[in-house]
Amino acid sequence: MSNEEEVILTKEGLQKLQDELDDLKYVKRKELAARIKLAISYGDLKENSEYHSAKDDQAFMETRIIILERMLNKAKVVDADQLSISKVQIGCKVILNDIEFAEKLEYQIVGSAEADVNENKISYESPLGKELIGKSVGDIISVDAPVGIIKYELLEIKLA
Repeated sequence: MSNEEEVILTKEGLQKLQDELDDLKYVKRKELAARIKLAISYGDLKENSEYHSAKDDQAFMETRIIILERMLNKAKVVDADQLSISKVQIGCKVILNDIEFAEKLEYQIVGSAEADVNENKISYESPLGKELIGKSVGDIISVDAPVGIIKYELLEIKLA
């Protein structure tokens, strides 16, 4: 993430990142400090695997806190009240028909920081997301995938 790059988030995505940051700063930090204190009590730090493991976890956590703070400082929240369902935009949900397999798929278009395939949230920067942005109901979308070209028909655009 460059210093000038906006982090586009939905209100839900913003809240999720803020909750993670709060948990790391106000819960996990205290838990890790207690773990380090306990490990120190075991003596000889050079060969104390519990201490080294806790310090590694602390470094990872502090890095994640810095990343989250930077993301939140650069956040641009997509306002659902400003969305239109005439064309696909970040924040919208889409229902697609996989033309080859006649399978309906539903995705929410989000910023890369909150993309999660398991929750059917795809980034507007992904190959499918790029093809969907600006499209209207009835449009055919072709995505170049490792298995070849996949074609979808855009069946519906709705607010998330």
